Amino acid sequence: MSRSVRLVPAVAAVALVLALTACDDEGAPDTSGAQARDASGAPGVGDPYFPKAGNGGYDVSHYGLTLAYTPDGSRLTGTAVVTARATEDLAAFDLDLAGMKVEEVTVGGDTAGFRRDGQELIVRPPGALSDGETFEVRVRYSGSPRTITDPDGSKEGWLRTADGALALGEPTGSMAWFPGNHHPSDKASYDIAVTVPKGLTAVSNGELRSATTAEDGRTTFTWHTAEPMASYLATVAIGRYTVTRSTVPRATGTGTTGTTGTTTGAGTGTTTGSGAGAKDGLPVYIAVDPSQVAASRKVLARLPEVMEWAQYNFGPYPFSSTGAIVDRPEDVEYALETQNHPVYPGAPDMATLVHETAHQWFGDSVTPKSWQDMWLNEGLATYAEWLWTEDEGGATAEETFTELYDHGEDAYEDLWAFPPAKPTSAAHISDTPVYQRGAMVIHRIRRTVGDDAFYDIVQGWAAAHRHGSVGTADFTAYVEEQAPDEDFDEIWADWLYGEGKPASP
Repeated sequence: MSRSVRLVPAVAAVALVLALTACDDEGAPDTSGAQARDASGAPGVGDPYFPKAGNGGYDVSHYGLTLAYTPDGSRLTGTAVVTARATEDLAAFDLDLAGMKVEEVTVGGDTAGFRRDGQELIVRPPGALSDGETFEVRVRYSGSPRTITDPDGSKEGWLRTADGALALGEPTGSMAWFPGNHHPSDKASYDIAVTVPKGLTAVSNGELRSATTAEDGRTTFTWHTAEPMASYLATVAIGRYTVTRSTVPRATGTGTTGTTGTTTGAGTGTTTGSGAGAKDGLPVYIAVDPSQVAASRKVLARLPEVMEWAQYNFGPYPFSSTGAIVDRPEDVEYALETQNHPVYPGAPDMATLVHETAHQWFGDSVTPKSWQDMWLNEGLATYAEWLWTEDEGGATAEETFTELYDHGEDAYEDLWAFPPAKPTSAAHISDTPVYQRGAMVIHRIRRTVGDDAFYDIVQGWAAAHRHGSVGTADFTAYVEEQAPDEDFDEIWADWLYGEGKPASP
């Protein structure tokens, strides 16, 4: 994210003697007949800042989402098919879903009981789920998806835009539009099909597999994301976009930039690049609100250059496609590293393009284990900005670090408010110390080990934890293992965890 822009044992045989009548947010009755919630998965994973986020008792491997949206009235209908593996015996389990009316839940094709408790959709399957068992839960739901206000006051969830909608999920907004295990520690592959009215385009993560228009003019866009993705990185953008498709070279350098095609509107809506790049290159899909096309053109034209630079510095690109979504500034207040296709609030500048591209390695592929580890995303992505500036002939990273240490509080009043690995509350996980002081930690590591070892560490970290979820302790242990002759105690004690401004730079 860039804040700089805005700154089960079987219980089915138990008779339904006392049917519970608890209601969800839109009045659906409890149909579970559940009594004691023994052998149930936990209603949260115990995140230090969002304890109700995610759920215990299972791991999700795949989400299949079939959605239809009508902007008039902001009406969403959906079917979510969640494939998961039980990690304990389960009589019941929770899914995170805020709002929406749940119409039916099945597990393994059989009707399941369910009830609502705040953001928890509590599912009681008709039979026991055993530890290690793979199961499929299907949820049919509908309603007007919510916009969620974060503890820091920013908006996420389902954002209505001038011509459609935009779904953003950091940290918990994805539960506004589909049920799931909404914590970054549980990643999955995705298939997302979105049907929209005539003239609109629906963009999501991964690659566009098909765009099929029905007789009534409504078009279904089907997107596939094969690589694991945390749910907060899932997105759906619906609007009248100008779409460009091309390719950029892969890390091997064997590809060449393909021919670009552009169109505005819906339908298949794009022209696939041709030539060597289309065969060997990395697919690029860019969707820009027509009002932002001219202002975005120059910066977005440098995406191939940024991708090449990032692969040189951070290692092979971890996904099978890349691109961007550019919406109107009045529709979204911040940039977000939604996987494959980062979202930008209006035409991005170069620093933001570099930042969100770097996030594809740090945050998207290597994902934080908890929201306390947010600095692993933002510190590394911010440091990527410093490296880009240095390589472009601007201030060196050392000069940027020194300026921040000497005068940083002039630009960022809260620079020394808390250490990057210990935000004071959920309202502050996106504050300056997480970004700028986080980048300063990274620079102190570089200064300690030297450039050759530093880039080995950065690339090794991205490779060793590719598509995984990690914590701060994993990172510090990795750095120490890669440079066993160096002493990092001061960096960890004073810069990563220490209160106030460190005594020496």
